[in-house]
Amino acid sequence: MGSEQQPAQGADAPPHHRSETTLRVNGTPRTLTVDHRRVLLDLLREDLDLTGAKKGCDHGQCGACTVLVDGRRVNSCLLLAVAVDGCDVTTVEGLSGDGEEPHPLQRAFLERDAFQCGYCTPGQLCSAVGALAEAEAGHPSHVTGARVSGPVPLDRDEIRERLSGNLCRCGAYPRIVDAVEDVIR
Repeated sequence: MGSEQQPAQGADAPPHHRSETTLRVNGTPRTLTVDHRRVLLDLLREDLDLTGAKKGCDHGQCGACTVLVDGRRVNSCLLLAVAVDGCDVTTVEGLSGDGEEPHPLQRAFLERDAFQCGYCTPGQLCSAVGALAEAEAGHPSHVTGARVSGPVPLDRDEIRERLSGNLCRCGAYPRIVDAVEDVIR
């Protein structure tokens, strides 16, 4: 599909309620005319056919919709698509980069059987990628306490805290933590 302009859902909105929005999704520039009320999750799923991120609670409480925007994890169900104009968006489909080899976290999730029904898995993976980057950059969490200088070491408590915004209704939490630990090692 490339970077050609596409009409997005909500194209029936009056012209003053739509804006041309350009973002790089999984490395590909995309320009769409977007209804100002459209959230990023709906744009990804319905307009770009990237269905990895899920609509769980639609209130930013479950994390099933987690994607990375400029490397930071966000709940895409709460973020207006026009707010990410000019940003890089990475979904679970883009974690592996070239698509040849799975991302190390994807491989670890498979090896550890860190999913059951799989509904939350894309959000868990994107959140884990973001959490690892945040820890590497020295961002503290509630467990870390005061800001540290340099990377934050990730033990099981720190991993649990950093991923606490992503719910798994099947209870695969111990194996998710195991998979993240495997990647850290």
